Amino acid sequence: MNTSLPNRSDQTVAIVGAGSIGVAFALVFARAGWQVRLQDPDAARLAAVPGEVAERAAALKTFDLLDESPQTVCERISTITALSDAVAEVPLVLECAPEKVEIKRELFAQLDSLTRPDTILASVSSALPVSFFAAELPGRSRCLIAHPGNPPYLIPVVEIVPAEFTAPAVAERAEQLFNEVGMAPVRVRREVEGFIFNRLQGAVLREAYCLVRDGVATVADIDRVMRDGLAPRWSVIGPFETVDLNTRGGIASHAQKMGPAYARMGKERGQDDPWTPELVAEVERQRRAALPLDEWSSRVSWRDRELMALARDRKKRASKN
Repeated sequence: MNTSLPNRSDQTVAIVGAGSIGVAFALVFARAGWQVRLQDPDAARLAAVPGEVAERAAALKTFDLLDESPQTVCERISTITALSDAVAEVPLVLECAPEKVEIKRELFAQLDSLTRPDTILASVSSALPVSFFAAELPGRSRCLIAHPGNPPYLIPVVEIVPAEFTAPAVAERAEQLFNEVGMAPVRVRREVEGFIFNRLQGAVLREAYCLVRDGVATVADIDRVMRDGLAPRWSVIGPFETVDLNTRGGIASHAQKMGPAYARMGKERGQDDPWTPELVAEVERQRRAALPLDEWSSRVSWRDRELMALARDRKKRASKN
């Protein structure tokens, strides 16, 4: 790893916070050829970074997920104690501090004063919208959320969540930068706590906890249903396409047949969010734009082949263990 301060570059990112997400994001950008300034006020945390980065880079190389040597990638990452040195003259700052409004509010105030006016200030907050802690800043128009899956060097989706005060060009530029480093940005179209990722995950977890509480299933049972039941399909296609392909006639047919049962299950949990005809029509419109019904059968066959390939790979791995 590099211990000197890189020069200004349009391909230099400052990452504020050297915890697990900060280290993971350092690998994302370094793997893409960027210089990385990884900052943390804790000297002991920074001292641990080189070993953590080297270990992860070596593992990526083992699985053919690095095009260069681990050493080359690691040399692009510099560890820096001073915040002002880390964020000077960079196009993008990723804030990876703890999930506390007070900490993020104070940190973003510093970042707003220390960075050049066109620097994008992105928080990797898991649930807190940027309006919770950046709404009063003079430079609030360049602030947004960039929430990744964990770890981002293996899970490419990153949610780009602008506030109403975020300049549209800033959100567009952020999407472009994340695309350039090999990630898959998804624009969240309206600020909502938890964004998309954790709202979907939270819905599953809430029901999972209730099933354990109600004596319906054990923790191991639920994990198995997810791992060996829902997850294989969801690793190939998402929940809307899953039910679209599960029912001849597509998602409108599925909603007609299964909607009442899902509504009853929701009411049982105190949630009354019916699939109205208008909502189903909108989902159907989007699915049919993506997949006309006359292509439904061929897409089902494609799905099955993908699941066969996944089952084959799982079988091979199981035989080696």
